[in-house]
Amino acid sequence: MSATILLVRHAAHVDLGRRLSGRAGGVPLTERGRHQAAALGARLAPLGVTRVECSPLERTRDTAAAIALACGLPAPTEAEDLLEIDMGKWTGRAFDDFGDDPVWRAWNTRRSSVRIPGGETMAEAQDRIVAHMTWVAAHHDAGTVVMVSHSDIIRAAVAHVLDLPLDHLLRFDIDPASVTGVAVANWGARLLWLNETGG
Repeated sequence: MSATILLVRHAAHVDLGRRLSGRAGGVPLTERGRHQAAALGARLAPLGVTRVECSPLERTRDTAAAIALACGLPAPTEAEDLLEIDMGKWTGRAFDDFGDDPVWRAWNTRRSSVRIPGGETMAEAQDRIVAHMTWVAAHHDAGTVVMVSHSDIIRAAVAHVLDLPLDHLLRFDIDPASVTGVAVANWGARLLWLNETGG
């Protein structure tokens, strides 16, 4: 079992930096985001990508479609395991509205133990992305697979690879339209590069 997995964060969307979109529908890419997605495709096309997967949300589907087109591959395969973390009651909430909310503060300092109200824990999200990466590596041996997902899901995958505590997830960035490379094999996993934005 061996695969190179390229974890791609979706390109810029209309809620970026303003609110927690979570799993809400109707969150399309901006014009800038569409340009980013096309540029991503051009960057990844020479890497011998054999499969493109994505979270079922619009912003990830559209980013993945641009990559698949540039790589000459079929339409991306949607994978529930790549979905954004379930933001529960926080879905759609503006960042400015959190103020001094103690649960919000706790979530951002103790990701290993705090559950989003009505939503998911970081550990639950990590379990599903890690299991999916392992399954893909086993079923696409020697391939290079693109997985278009979301910042916290990619952070969770990187934390697993580096054995980094979930409480430390915010110590590194996963930018829109960035690519993080991971090798997954029988011996485990290794980080190849982190948050590459192509300049």
